Amino acid sequence: MMSSIQNIFRVPDLKKKLGFTLLAVAMYRLGGHLPLPGVDAHALGMLMGQLKQQGSLFGIYDIFVGGALSRAAILALGVMPYISSSIIFQLLGSVVPQIEKLQRDQAGRRKITQYTRYLTVALAAFQAISIAIYLEMQQFSSGGMVLKIVTDPGWMFRLSTMLTLTCGSIFAMWIGEQITEKGIGNGISFIIFIGCLEEYPGYFFRTVQLVMTQGLSIISLLIIIIIMILIVAAVIIMTQATRRIPVQYPKRVVGRRMYGGQSTFLPLRVNTAGVIPIIFAQSLVVFPATIAAYVPVLKPIVEIFHNGFWAYDLSYFALIVFFTYFYTSIVFNPTELADNMKRYGGFVPGIRPGTKTADFVDDILSKITLPGALFLGLIALVPWYLISFLKVPFYFGGTTLLIIVGVALDTIQQIEAQLMMYHYEGFMKRGKIRGRR
Repeated sequence: MMSSIQNIFRVPDLKKKLGFTLLAVAMYRLGGHLPLPGVDAHALGMLMGQLKQQGSLFGIYDIFVGGALSRAAILALGVMPYISSSIIFQLLGSVVPQIEKLQRDQAGRRKITQYTRYLTVALAAFQAISIAIYLEMQQFSSGGMVLKIVTDPGWMFRLSTMLTLTCGSIFAMWIGEQITEKGIGNGISFIIFIGCLEEYPGYFFRTVQLVMTQGLSIISLLIIIIIMILIVAAVIIMTQATRRIPVQYPKRVVGRRMYGGQSTFLPLRVNTAGVIPIIFAQSLVVFPATIAAYVPVLKPIVEIFHNGFWAYDLSYFALIVFFTYFYTSIVFNPTELADNMKRYGGFVPGIRPGTKTADFVDDILSKITLPGALFLGLIALVPWYLISFLKVPFYFGGTTLLIIVGVALDTIQQIEAQLMMYHYEGFMKRGKIRGRR
């Protein structure tokens, strides 16, 4: 491992990409700590703490932007408007023929990227003005004093907040695209990855303080560490797990040359949908708590529909399973895959090309998606049960863990590919193939 890390700095191109990525991340994190004008950051931090405990949508949003929303930073929106725009165009691609046609070629995908940027600006402006109006409405008592989030409310504050947050979101999107082009890994995913890591140093010091003050025993700490290791290992296995379907391509004659047949595999991921089903389900189940903050009549309903209550957990689990199948059906089209294989002469041994191949792939995908969906449901509920039964003093698991593991694995694989290009050994040890004597 240490030799592989040293090899990174021996490859000039890889070292340059790594340095650019670190510089871009530093710029993004700096913007996550520059405050908005006219906002009491201390009062807002107290409000966001309450919203996180209540399971509000704002609390979840704050996790993805690395706490920038609770700090009232200029990058409080982060890349979330861009993520929302990308998901919207993915969903539209399955129902709008014109967008589906654009997704099939390189020029069309560039147009969709441009449309995604336009929609990002519109969503960022809408979210920014909504946040400004919401902050103006908030005030609460603390120590006999009434605290207001916005010190000088009015249209000047709303317009300045909308302009600042929208420009911040555009800057975050630009940073992500620059990392993808000139750095290492997928820039947008890497920015979310950095945001998810924001809370972990605080988790560590909080746990150490509990152990020192005997609020958490050593035995409980060891049990928590073992469970965490097992959870991370399970997430890595499910993230990497694939079902490989053998595919055979026949011999072809091109000009005067004959190219031999090729045997390859079609990898079907157990977790094709990734973390998206949890995000969708989480947004829906926390929606009642968010609405209840404005509609007092709904408060009795929300009091029984919370984390740890059977109705909440069952609904959350069922929604994750549903969205896993739903999103998988959108991002993976067996009919289009079978048509492409047939066009190039490829076939699955024992299965007729065309419709039969599409049905065969769809059947296998439906079967392997079930364990992936059940795993996503369990991993999303794990943090609350760890907090309830083992008294874990931090949030571990669910959406953030899937993002951290997924992005980390993808980044390591890209670094390893760069090292292998320059004939250096990667992070993963491989067995040596001995030739025949």
